[in-house]
Amino acid sequence: MTILSIEDLKCHYVTDGSVVKAVDGISFDIYEGEIFGIVGESGSGKTTIALEIMGLLPENVNIYGEVVYNGKTISNLSGEERDKFRWKDIAIVFQNGLEVLNPVINVGRQVTEPMIKHLGLSHEEAEKRCMELFEMTGLDSSWMSSYPHQLSGGMRQRALLAMALSCSPKLLILDEVTSALDAFSRKEIRDLLLNLQKECCYTMIVISHDITFVSSVASKIAVMYMGKIVETGPVRDVITSPRHPYSRGLIHSTPDIFIYKDMWGIPGDGFMGGEIPGCPFSPRCTQKTDACTKSAPLLCACGNNGRKIACHRGGIVSLLEAGDLKFCYQLPDKKSLQAVDGVSLDVKEGEVLAVVGQTGSGKSTLAHILAGVMKPQSGEVYFMGEPLCPEGYGSRFNGIQIVFQDPFSSTSSRFTVLDAIKEPLDINKIGTKDERLNMVKDVLGLVRLSSEESFLKKYCGELSGGQRQRVALARAMIMRPKLLIADEITSALDVSTSANVLRLLKGLQNRRGFAMIYISHDLTLTLKIADRIAVMNSGKVVETGNAHDVMLSPSDEYTQRLVGSRIGLCCHTHEAA
Repeated sequence: MTILSIEDLKCHYVTDGSVVKAVDGISFDIYEGEIFGIVGESGSGKTTIALEIMGLLPENVNIYGEVVYNGKTISNLSGEERDKFRWKDIAIVFQNGLEVLNPVINVGRQVTEPMIKHLGLSHEEAEKRCMELFEMTGLDSSWMSSYPHQLSGGMRQRALLAMALSCSPKLLILDEVTSALDAFSRKEIRDLLLNLQKECCYTMIVISHDITFVSSVASKIAVMYMGKIVETGPVRDVITSPRHPYSRGLIHSTPDIFIYKDMWGIPGDGFMGGEIPGCPFSPRCTQKTDACTKSAPLLCACGNNGRKIACHRGGIVSLLEAGDLKFCYQLPDKKSLQAVDGVSLDVKEGEVLAVVGQTGSGKSTLAHILAGVMKPQSGEVYFMGEPLCPEGYGSRFNGIQIVFQDPFSSTSSRFTVLDAIKEPLDINKIGTKDERLNMVKDVLGLVRLSSEESFLKKYCGELSGGQRQRVALARAMIMRPKLLIADEITSALDVSTSANVLRLLKGLQNRRGFAMIYISHDLTLTLKIADRIAVMNSGKVVETGNAHDVMLSPSDEYTQRLVGSRIGLCCHTHEAA
């Protein structure tokens, strides 16, 4: 049974002649006994929704649409009429207890006030009920006589929760209730909410920028961006396989979900002030088209499990698709070697796919085929929906580029830095002489190398391994690839240089938004940067999946051996003597 319905809700703040569309046309239903999560960056409109449900928005907000509670439209009620629903039917727990609680009144009295006002209880009855609520929320009743500043952050949140529960509401709204708490208190609040929902069947709306917390309590989730819902669906589905680029960016920025992966935020900031034409996420999106800048996408059903997504392209699209690729080398003794044997895989827009395996497993041959350097003997490769055309995609902007394993053989020692980097522009006759020079200087800045004339005139043979690999990377980046294939690019480097190059590469991928295929024999290293991992053995892909799932719970026997082949002391396995 639906307990709350939001229908095309819009909340526009009007200040000094400007309008901020904090909430811009959202709709969702919440069912009785359900925990519904709302997540998004700061400023996405989450708290505004909560305030409108409670009827607490200021007068300078223009409100459109409907909030329907138990079949009754409450959004058009007067403040006095709305007050009848507060505490008794709908209650809210705010973020900061020190700001919400009155500093000069003890917390026990503040919890009893709603019961005296809305339930007509006597002071004695209210105090007795307050003691029960404190016990229910894990607080000793002796704290009732304390003032807010005498309580810890977790204790204040429990007191606020006790206050919200005081009149036994049917719907509980929790707005960033754990954002200022330590990990222990955060878990205690999480467990408390789950117990309350289990024992008392409370319906809850959990609002937070903390996806980890929301995913641990909610059954359904809505992802908000700049006043709009961009994706919604069952929590596990959205977390494990996000469909919207923004959802994916939020999840990949969350350390508790991918605990071994370096954190990379979503490039750019949300557009603040004025109105942006088209999809609000388009300025930060890696897969936008012209349509994305002209009209805002509608939130539409995506599959049959309740998933919905607002994206003109139907969500994250496949950039490259390969099907049943085969390649066989003919050896001098007339024998043959099946280097690639029926490989099928895909690469999504803006993601990092790592292909791992032992030396000789076929990784580099596969990389060369996907880059268009070699033609498969059978099978097809599609790039951006069209058959891979080697002479086209590597020789134009927004195509495919590859960076090879050995920086000393991939760049000629007789070339200057300038000549090596601008060679693709020269070959493809892109730009004037001055424009090419400027592009070289720009891309050198990207890879953190000097653009001074003295460095441009240096021969590649004079450079260190790390510098030479950065030059090779700059050479690829100057063509502004949509897909970059990095084939064992750190295997010839020392560990410190390798770490610097890898971090630089991932930083570029995050800022520029290109997709990447990272080829490596080092499964642990790929875990730092990869979204997905494909494991190759004897020319076949034997396992593929989420990077953490493949690494932490491999299903294939070969992958298990590969994971188990790690040697040396590790902080997770070393026991003190």
